[in-house]
Amino acid sequence: MANGPGPGEARRASDRGRYGRLSREQVLVTALELVDREGLSALSMRRLGAELGVEAMALYRYASSKDALLDGLVEALYLELEEQLAADAGEDADWRAGLHRIARATYDVCLAHPQAVPLLATRLLAVPLARRPAAVLRDHERVLALLRQAGFDEATVSAVFRAFTAWLLGYVSVELRPMVDNPDETDPAFRLGLHRLSAKELPTLRETAAALAERGGPEGLAAGFDALLDSFTGGSGSGLPSAASR
Repeated sequence: MANGPGPGEARRASDRGRYGRLSREQVLVTALELVDREGLSALSMRRLGAELGVEAMALYRYASSKDALLDGLVEALYLELEEQLAADAGEDADWRAGLHRIARATYDVCLAHPQAVPLLATRLLAVPLARRPAAVLRDHERVLALLRQAGFDEATVSAVFRAFTAWLLGYVSVELRPMVDNPDETDPAFRLGLHRLSAKELPTLRETAAALAERGGPEGLAAGFDALLDSFTGGSGSGLPSAASR
């Protein structure tokens, strides 16, 4: 993206729009609403400024570039995750229950904002650890602290954290992949567009497509997560990990 206006130009642009004087929170909330409605391709400084009733360059004091705005959307998702966790702040039975609660809340936030979910891969691939939004770092800290409290050594904490993150974001990505070819079709085969898939070259995919089109839901997330954790704990359930006694 081209560089934004200089600081002097940004100061001259009024940030009082249809919602009153802007705040970073209002900018990010409106950006997320726009992406929810129309997708990431619709997001630009000009379009967001129109939504807020201000000139585009007024936004540069809240996001210095398009990339910074995209990072802000990631921040907004993780802030919503924090709100969900705070609203469900009952005491967890153990570390494993705490991880399940984080995973389920993350799943819910992602399914509420499917158009923004790709940013959890693209932006976090582009932004080094120390430069990630504070809400993202707090999420990392939350998961790592639970694993450390469980008794895992440092190497296992790192391994479980990576596996937890990979399973959670991978599962959400699979859940959100579009499967329906023609939503107006009532016949399941035509609805999924199976006639477009070669019966000779892709027989198993054709046979399995209807099942793949059904979401696994939070139950599938939890089952896979339990299987993953069991591989680190030796199937010890919610007890201390086997690594702690090695």
